[in-house]
Amino acid sequence: MSVSQAPSRPAASAAMIGEGVAVVIGASGGIGAALFGALRAGGGYRDVVAFSRVSTPGFDITDEASLRDAAASLGPAVPRLVVDATGFLHDGKQRPEKSWRELDPAQMARAFALNAIGPALIMKHFLPLLPVERVSIFATLSAKVGSIGDNRLGGWYSYRASKAALNQLVHTAAIELARSRPEAICVALHPGTVATPLSAPFAKAGLEVRDADTAALELLAVLARLTPADSGGFFDHKGHALPW
Repeated sequence: MSVSQAPSRPAASAAMIGEGVAVVIGASGGIGAALFGALRAGGGYRDVVAFSRVSTPGFDITDEASLRDAAASLGPAVPRLVVDATGFLHDGKQRPEKSWRELDPAQMARAFALNAIGPALIMKHFLPLLPVERVSIFATLSAKVGSIGDNRLGGWYSYRASKAALNQLVHTAAIELARSRPEAICVALHPGTVATPLSAPFAKAGLEVRDADTAALELLAVLARLTPADSGGFFDHKGHALPW
């Protein structure tokens, strides 16, 4: 299956032009900043709102109160698009595990907090803001390495498992969302390998590495082709469905 194949109903973006607001969560990161810039330049929404560690109100994905306050700050504005561009792979304290010998419970808990629990709480507070009777989209950035069916190399235990958990959370939320908002779309997206600090240490020869601006436009093009029938899916940056 691929969302690039002609859908039987209007694309989501065509139904949303000029209405509501777009929200980018994690807008201080490489892909998040590019998504925010592309949405602002595109002019398809009445406003584009950015949340990040440096936004007002402040936004901390590990602090549910800050997520609740961010959602409340939208006031009467109705979000037609919410993109969660948060995610964690490595930093100075933690790197992906190559073997089970490197597993550490505190580091695993941190990966799940940032890659699964945080996005789940974003859904908790932002999905209820989507319009009841009009097309809208919630999308979160997952990763192909979170696919259990596609795992052929092993390693990266915490990152793989936390992104697999995120995929399940998205699929489960999509089922519930459809009961009250049948036109809403809730999906997980794999952005591919993007030239950002997150992926830079792991970019290998032969990988297709794109700049963040290109990746953002590709992701928005995928979102534009989605229909409510795609809700609950997991798609790559070309619109191809990925195995769970």
